[in-house]
Amino acid sequence: MNASKKETKGGSSKNLRIAIQGYEGSFHQEAARKFFGKNVEVIPCDTFREVIKIASDKTQSDGAVMAIENSIAGSILPNYNLLKKSNLTIVGEKYLHIRQHLLVNHGMQLQDIKEVHSHPMALLQCIDFLEQHHTWKLVETEDTALSAKYINRHKSKHTAAIASKLAAELYDLDILAPDIHTLKNNYTRFLMLQRKEEAVAVENADKASVYFETDHSKGSLAKVLTVIAEKGVNLSKLQSMPIPGSDFLYGFYADMEIKDMDHFNEVFEATDKLTAHLKVFGAFKKGNLK
Repeated sequence: MNASKKETKGGSSKNLRIAIQGYEGSFHQEAARKFFGKNVEVIPCDTFREVIKIASDKTQSDGAVMAIENSIAGSILPNYNLLKKSNLTIVGEKYLHIRQHLLVNHGMQLQDIKEVHSHPMALLQCIDFLEQHHTWKLVETEDTALSAKYINRHKSKHTAAIASKLAAELYDLDILAPDIHTLKNNYTRFLMLQRKEEAVAVENADKASVYFETDHSKGSLAKVLTVIAEKGVNLSKLQSMPIPGSDFLYGFYADMEIKDMDHFNEVFEATDKLTAHLKVFGAFKKGNLK
């Protein structure tokens, strides 16, 4: 699905309601808009656990957007376990260029700023710029977009926020200094999730995400990886995670680049014979960095 509306029983359409972690103006909302369309309605959630809970309930939402990894910080490991325990399937992915901007109320200049509010990670991402202004007090908050909302609500003439361009638009703020993040090649990968019973098979899927466990005997993982390679599959990601309740036994999350679903089904059958447990999270179109 790549639209912001869905059909109801009466033939009319309504905007999709998608759960996100964070607030309106967050990078999660930006990713949701890029995949589901600009008119998608987002349901802000405080935690990823809440995102999965609401996305799993058809009376509350039509799905979710969930960050899974960042090109600098790496994988968000707890989200893999949340996905594994859910009834959700991956229907797509988006790579979002994370661009941080210094936002202020109208008319403010750099010399007016005394405090800068943002999420700790955003402050860290912009530390080279912030250290050039050593008199500013840095205030850690729970969300970048919430920081933007705060300075708009209080009409502060001495406080700035670090947040996205979308946050500036939603909260009527000026971008006083654009692209202040230190590392310019910063991307976050977001998964688009819907309930399995409602998700429509993705046409021309060329990527699949799976979880598997081996019997942990000598060479068992190597055998699985050898079969995957022999079937002509590129593993774009292989992430190990401890199996909860075990004595340091590990399961593996893998992203496979496939030719088509027939190809994936062939790989699945061959891999299934070598694993103690194999679960498919979804088959979808591969995202890109553009």
